[in-house]
Amino acid sequence: MPKFYARRRLSILAALTGFIAFAGLFNGPAASAALPTPVSAATARSYLASLTVATENRTGYSRDLFPHWITISGTCNTRETVLKRDGSNVVTDSACASVSGSWYSPYDGATWTAASDVDIDHLVPLAEAWDSGAGSWTTSRRQAFANDLTRPQLIAVTDNVNQAKGDQDPATWMPSRTAYRCTYVRAWVQVKYYYGLSVDSAEKSALTNYLASC
Repeated sequence: MPKFYARRRLSILAALTGFIAFAGLFNGPAASAALPTPVSAATARSYLASLTVATENRTGYSRDLFPHWITISGTCNTRETVLKRDGSNVVTDSACASVSGSWYSPYDGATWTAASDVDIDHLVPLAEAWDSGAGSWTTSRRQAFANDLTRPQLIAVTDNVNQAKGDQDPATWMPSRTAYRCTYVRAWVQVKYYYGLSVDSAEKSALTNYLASC
């Protein structure tokens, strides 16, 4: 084969390889995952109807019984992974810490440009999970719950909003942004259903009422 054509084939191959890599399909970075979408309102209502109603019990609870944040990939732990997933134009350093970007908090509609202003909320709080059945789990299952990136259980939100929520369930706390409430309760029921957690009577009543208007 003449050298001209050989060089031309190599140039075309290099260009194609570069394009594929740019597209993230050939040794390129994977596209950022999105926050998992919760089940539909109809599915959530079906799930809620099947949940056990029981009195909560916090005896023996400690946050340390739910190991978090764990390493997810390379130097990135669960918190850092969610910050990258939920943020826009997030830049991280070699330790995976977010050094720039912006984060929209769906709970209150605020946008932040410093990662220090953002908490990663356990949508179903760790203490609430303990109260609802996680007290009988193994440590590995509690760890899986506390770092669950597959269900809509972890979400980046305004730090003081997360702190105000604390360990409350939907009977006593809901996002101030009403447009997000349907999403919130659908996610809450999905997580409780997946993990086989119970609900108390006031919680079930609140969830039923919110889901009825979804």
